[in-house]
Amino acid sequence: MAKNTKKAEEPVRKNGLFEYAPAPESPAAAGDIATSYGHFIGGEFVDSSGSEALKTVNPATEQVLAEFAQGTEEDVDRAVAAARKAFTDWSALPGSERAKYLFRIARIIQERSRELAVLESIDNGKPIRETRDVDLPLVAAHFFYYAGWADKLDFAGYGSNPRPLGVAGQVIPWNFPLLMLAWKIAPALATGNTVVLKPAETTPLTALRFAEICRQAGLPKGVVNIVTGDGRTGAALTSHPDVNKVAFTGSTPVGRAIAKQLAGTRKKLSLELGGKAANIVFDDAPIDQAVEGIVNGIFFNQGHVCCAGSRLLVQESVQDEVLDALKRRMDSLRVGDPLDKNTDIGAINSAAQLARITELTAAGEAEGAERWSPACELPGAGFWFKPTLFTGVSQAHRIAREEIFGPVLSVLTFRTPAEAVEKANNTPYGLSAGVWTEKGSRILWMANQLKAGVVWANTFNKFDPTSPFGGYKESGYGREGGRHGLEAYLDV
Repeated sequence: MAKNTKKAEEPVRKNGLFEYAPAPESPAAAGDIATSYGHFIGGEFVDSSGSEALKTVNPATEQVLAEFAQGTEEDVDRAVAAARKAFTDWSALPGSERAKYLFRIARIIQERSRELAVLESIDNGKPIRETRDVDLPLVAAHFFYYAGWADKLDFAGYGSNPRPLGVAGQVIPWNFPLLMLAWKIAPALATGNTVVLKPAETTPLTALRFAEICRQAGLPKGVVNIVTGDGRTGAALTSHPDVNKVAFTGSTPVGRAIAKQLAGTRKKLSLELGGKAANIVFDDAPIDQAVEGIVNGIFFNQGHVCCAGSRLLVQESVQDEVLDALKRRMDSLRVGDPLDKNTDIGAINSAAQLARITELTAAGEAEGAERWSPACELPGAGFWFKPTLFTGVSQAHRIAREEIFGPVLSVLTFRTPAEAVEKANNTPYGLSAGVWTEKGSRILWMANQLKAGVVWANTFNKFDPTSPFGGYKESGYGREGGRHGLEAYLDV
């Protein structure tokens, strides 16, 4: 037999790493995107009372996806009236009957998860791998979880026969459009409230697709209403006199304005605002595991995460080792098409957010911090930013104090656990923190000392519908998720 002397083809390498062939998800999987959308009020899609329209674009291409209505005060009035009318029958349903609708919605979300994941990536810019494997499973899980609570409210710890509040006005952000919708709508419906929701003006499409799911599930008309628009629409909703409960997730300045707006009223308010989380690595931490947690903490969803681990606190004795390993790992991150299943970091959500990130990173350099990014080629169209870390950062630097909301990591050092706590707590925010160490006693001590609503131990950005989430100080108040998430929608 003749011997085959042909050499096997060498795999393509880049920076010493294997290159991945493109693995695109088809944008057609998102289904039909209409050229224009109105509001969803009383179970029907209706035109706005005004003529102003906004546009939502694909952040990866800057192509216009659709136009949607700018909600007016009259539109909000109609939506609140529809929710108020539906409240009487919806709140009177036995919890077991409300649960059936929530279970049905959860199952439909699972059945349409590919469609919703692709639509979310197109409208938001986040990688399909994240929408497919993180966002959509959590969205369905929240509806399943609160469906389970709907007929057990007497045992939730809020007294016997707790009552719903009425109409909930909910305003959600653009970083996790569908997940934030689930965090708010699922407990509101489970407890017998009706909803008027305003999605973010840069990411309205999955909320409008969810409206279709409500109709598919046979949800009674007016139980869920969706009014699109910018901050003017949100202000009209949160200030509406017939709204009983306001839930807002977004920036601290807007949250502060809503709190002032509602002061002196009888409306119940919960706020989930900004963060500047410390991710703390001790000298006995498993370095490789910690580096994965650091990357997940700041580069997941392009850093568009309120609880992102944007401040890395490293014990001095392992600083060089951690930074060397972190830079090697950052070299392997793939930036590009959000619909490519190999992409790690997608597009920045909007031109305005890109400008904010660019401004703060320029300030970091101007103030003397040392900037580093891996070599990577960014696409020509769209909104993009390289994963970036800063060393030589002091607590006085803007990049250590202000929420950047992008893929930018500030590195500080500490010597003792007490110093780590002092630096971690030296922020007006108090949403989350991470601790990396092999000592269980140290984890418990740190968790008690850190002024953060969530403290992760040897992991980061782990979420579950059974676990409450929320912050302290300028990160807001109230909790979403878990049994605790029911309280915000009950008269207790």
